[in-house]
Amino acid sequence: MMKKTLFAPLWLLALACTLTLTSCDSNDGVIFSIQDDINLGNQVAHEVDSTYKAQGKLLDRSSSNANTQKAYQNLDRIVNRILNSGQVKYKQEFPWKVTIIKEDNTLNAFATPGGHIYVFTGLVKFLQDEDHFAGVLAHEIAHADKRHSVKQLQRDYGIALLLSVALGNNAGTLRQIAAQLTGTLAGLKFSRDAESEADETSVAYLGGTSYYACDGAAGFFVKMEQESQQGATPEFLSTHPSPENRIQDIQQEAKDRGCSTSSAPDSDFQQLKSALNL
Repeated sequence: MMKKTLFAPLWLLALACTLTLTSCDSNDGVIFSIQDDINLGNQVAHEVDSTYKAQGKLLDRSSSNANTQKAYQNLDRIVNRILNSGQVKYKQEFPWKVTIIKEDNTLNAFATPGGHIYVFTGLVKFLQDEDHFAGVLAHEIAHADKRHSVKQLQRDYGIALLLSVALGNNAGTLRQIAAQLTGTLAGLKFSRDAESEADETSVAYLGGTSYYACDGAAGFFVKMEQESQQGATPEFLSTHPSPENRIQDIQQEAKDRGCSTSSAPDSDFQQLKSALNL
């Protein structure tokens, strides 16, 4: 069995390219095709949605509640500025659906493979500046757009198992992956290089908006570091490396790019907080 497993990536690469219409010529080091990435993300998103909906914590986009509708209108405006920055490689391919999870004590946000974005209300409650919030969203969008999630999942689970999940044939592993991404199990551990690339890419995304301070993610990490120094370790830091040096690196990237670090108006973010009663 072990000898067969060693050869699995080669024939699975051919199989993935055969099963989908997406070319594997430019796969960013990922054996999955883009369509497999999307399929995996759809499976994971369905599992996450079902879990939080059953708990009464998923804010449904189709709700007739006026505050829920207002929350999504403001959140979508923030996300769309990032997606329309001209810097998101898979803007057209991935769905980029953003969903709010009502957990006021959970400081977290994440993106699945294939671009489903989740924001916990605890993160919205924690932050005060729209630039910083946009920086977090840009960082998470970068993880999906740079395909960090699927690269890490390939390493954690292997191609054969992950492809079975993408094809809808492994409910147990799907639940485990969903739990990792949401943080209910030990979170998905990105490499330091992946975290650095997501930080740097957030600068490019925000700079491309011509609206947000391109170093917005640095402001977020400053606040995170302050909280950790006060004895409370934010949940976000349990799945991300320490802010040490990352703040300087983000600010240096902004300087190198020559992009604006002037703060944007907080109107959408403050209206989002108001709609969520935070």
